[in-house]
Amino acid sequence: MDNYYTYMRISTKEEKAKQRFSRQESALKHYATKNNIEYLIEFKEDISGKSFDGRNEWKKLERIVQPGDYIVMKDVCRFTREAENGYNKYMSLMNKGVNLVFLDNPTISTDYIKNLLNIAETQDLIARESTKFIAKILLIAELDRAEKERLVISQRTRDGMAASPNKAGRKVGHLDKMTPALEADIRRYLRDRTIKQVDLLKKYKISRNTLRKYIAYTVKELSTSS
Repeated sequence: MDNYYTYMRISTKEEKAKQRFSRQESALKHYATKNNIEYLIEFKEDISGKSFDGRNEWKKLERIVQPGDYIVMKDVCRFTREAENGYNKYMSLMNKGVNLVFLDNPTISTDYIKNLLNIAETQDLIARESTKFIAKILLIAELDRAEKERLVISQRTRDGMAASPNKAGRKVGHLDKMTPALEADIRRYLRDRTIKQVDLLKKYKISRNTLRKYIAYTVKELSTSS
């Protein structure tokens, strides 16, 4: 009996952390209901797709998957965001007899690619090689798109950090919400213990844990300057 597995991957460095796995879970559940299948094991991890290295859940899945089994993913970006190694991994799994299903990219699911290759074998030389080339280009084009998306996202993240107003003109180690007024009040608090922490919490609408960090920072600043 062929087994069905799911693989979900996100990277909080590349995507909105609040998204988590909800979209992928919803799509995979819909596919299972529609096709009357039951997943044997679900694999999920929060890690970049720029490499297969370090993806422990994926490695576990690869170790147990057998010829005839299915790995179902929402899209090719869950599988990989690197073109060349992604292509090699795809071909290795397909040649092993493992079926890869990409819900958002059906034209590169292994069933579709294998069907094209089977058609190619029934054709004359020119048509056969042309069909094989088309199948390869379909796959490479999607993998290349996934890799370029990763590069664009990474560059946008770097640009955003470089342009952040919190970075410019701020001393290393200084806390983002430490206003001059708050720092002055903390300094007074350290000299005059009739001032209560609760008054500072209410005045500046910050948590007790945040206030403790600000106090620790101010104490360190005072000890350094003295």
